[in-house]
Amino acid sequence: MDKNALIRSIIAQLEAELALQTEAALGSREEATNEESRAEDKFDMRSQSAAYLAAGQAQLATEIAGSVAAWKALSPRAFGAGDEIATGALVTLEAKGRMASYLLGPHSGGREARDGDHSATVVTAASPLGRQLLGRKQGDLVHIADRLGPVTHRVACVE
Repeated sequence: MDKNALIRSIIAQLEAELALQTEAALGSREEATNEESRAEDKFDMRSQSAAYLAAGQAQLATEIAGSVAAWKALSPRAFGAGDEIATGALVTLEAKGRMASYLLGPHSGGREARDGDHSATVVTAASPLGRQLLGRKQGDLVHIADRLGPVTHRVACVE
């Protein structure tokens, strides 16, 4: 898998989401400040509700912009079999003959990064899996909670 392509995929997803949230925030702001939204009596909350919505959407857009900046600032290095897992590592876990790939990123945990036919799930150091992966090496074991209990996975590859 091409780690740089996966990162570009994440950035593209986040930039599309940022454009959508920015447009939504501007639309809500316009509605909140529109003359037609002015309160007709003391119980009319249309403009106030629109203002709250616009503020929330603007906050979300700010958070997404921060995620975009963090991903753009990430300089992924090549990891070898003996290297400890850190942010920027592409990790393949194996359990019961099944393989799963994870990209340890600065933000946006749970998002799926795609590189053609291959995909990796983004995990962050703040997540339970991310905390387990940090500092591990190829061949180490991690335990992932499943609905039936913990499942032991072996770190098959660190790139």
